[in-house]
Amino acid sequence: MGAKKFIESIKESLGIDKLKKSSKRKSIKKLLKKLKEKKDKLAKSLDKKSEEKLNKKELKEKKEELDIISVQIKKGEKILENLNS
Repeated sequence: MGAKKFIESIKESLGIDKLKKSSKRKSIKKLLKKLKEKKDKLAKSLDKKSEEKLNKKELKEKKEELDIISVQIKKGEKILENLNS
């Protein structure tokens, strides 16, 4: 038995691969939670009252940031879904 086969058999018997998946899931869930909080905070800052106070450049930057965060959330949820299956 080679070293590689031995390591794989030990991983299987101890369930280490499952442990790695669960830690990845937890990390992704934490990141998604933070992204959603940031998205909510940005959305609140872009309400009608604040839009009047911001200049066009700042408004555009905040909207772009909101779009980027939305895309990142979708990607994170897709990765999480793949890990769960």
